[in-house]
Amino acid sequence: MSTPEATQITIQKEPIRLSQFLKLANVVQDGVEAKIRILDGEILVNDELETRRGRKLYDKDLVRFGNDTFEVLKQ
Repeated sequence: MSTPEATQITIQKEPIRLSQFLKLANVVQDGVEAKIRILDGEILVNDELETRRGRKLYDKDLVRFGNDTFEVLKQ
């Protein structure tokens, strides 16, 4: 499921919550901004709209925000 244009973000343990992942990827500054972006429908997980900030992400999941795509990689 890896795509060449995806930026790979390595996590230490899985799962990671979507809001935490967005902070780790430097997409948002804090949890409040993450909540707003998620609830506004700006985030896709594996090409599906995601509105739950507590959504658990696992190895190889793809997160899309605007024109940027990030791949979750378990170390």
